[in-house]
Amino acid sequence: MSEGHTPTSGSPRLNTGVAHNARVWNYWIGGKDNYEVDQRVGEHVAGMFPVIREVARADRWFLGRAVRFLAEERGIRQFLDIGTGLPTADNTHEIAQRIAPDARIVYVDNDPIVLAHARTLLTGTREGATDYIDADVHDPAAILERAGRTLDFGRPVAVMMLGILNFVLDDDKAREIVRGVMSAVPSGSYLALTHPTHDPGLGGEGQIPAMRFWNENATPPITARGRRRSPRSSRDSTSSNPGSSPARGGGRSPAPPPPYRSSARWPSSPDPREAV
Repeated sequence: MSEGHTPTSGSPRLNTGVAHNARVWNYWIGGKDNYEVDQRVGEHVAGMFPVIREVARADRWFLGRAVRFLAEERGIRQFLDIGTGLPTADNTHEIAQRIAPDARIVYVDNDPIVLAHARTLLTGTREGATDYIDADVHDPAAILERAGRTLDFGRPVAVMMLGILNFVLDDDKAREIVRGVMSAVPSGSYLALTHPTHDPGLGGEGQIPAMRFWNENATPPITARGRRRSPRSSRDSTSSNPGSSPARGGGRSPAPPPPYRSSARWPSSPDPREAV
């Protein structure tokens, strides 16, 4: 790993000979929790798709914006963050509990390095709760069963799926995962997601060769989707500020990258003021 860090020991799933998304992503945002193989692949992808570092920073920016919006303006006090990745500054629980100390957050990932760091770094306030579960996005039933030990599924929940459904290669399976998770939360809950797109109108076609290289040299394999293949069905939800748009944003958003982002109330709200 980078200087000053040592690899997690004793994990049969830890493969330091192949680049892994969580560690490469950490490298792109300036972290140190990565290996030489992650750095090599990260540099190669950045050479093919130069805005990838801006993509990574925009994804973190959107996470912060979405959590603040949901906690401050929508009064959400429960967050289920699926595919959290390696902890950095201003993680979901830090932002939410800064606004509402009684907020309850459950993180989900299945990378052994992420798990090791999460156990030591993701500690919450006395008033709230923060938990981390080792589970795979492909098994939403297991996620819900374990998350239910910390979250009250009788109250609204914000489900965060940032940069995770692109690792579910089958479109129908991706939609099944979203619907399975969201069917467990009550009306007034929210879904926030980001996903790479190949839509030419959003500049996404430039990342297809980089994704092909990634799938040949790193893990897990990845796919891009257009709006028509989006895992979020507009029939089930209503877009809400921050809304659905390319991740270029306004205000303090980083330079324009080509994934799209979405925040939506689930199910569709009868109040037209919820739609943006």
